[in-house]
Amino acid sequence: MTENAADGDADVVGMWVTADGHIRQELRADGRYDEARGSRDSAYTGRYTVTGNHIDYVDDSGFTATGDIRDGVLYHEHLVLYRGESQA
Repeated sequence: MTENAADGDADVVGMWVTADGHIRQELRADGRYDEARGSRDSAYTGRYTVTGNHIDYVDDSGFTATGDIRDGVLYHEHLVLYRGESQA
């Protein structure tokens, strides 16, 4: 896992994808995320913050979620995502 030397928070920026490619979550450097599901682009959008290896999400519709990076894998609620490219 890459760490941001300035603050010790995990480097999460980039594309995260489920093993089957169905869910694709782009974590952008500006603190925003865009999650695609199947053929539905931008199914969920919002903002996120990183503290250490923990991610807090706030969707634009108001719901919240969390995630954790362990051994280079993103565990986001019930999802398991890996660094990768969009399959779309």
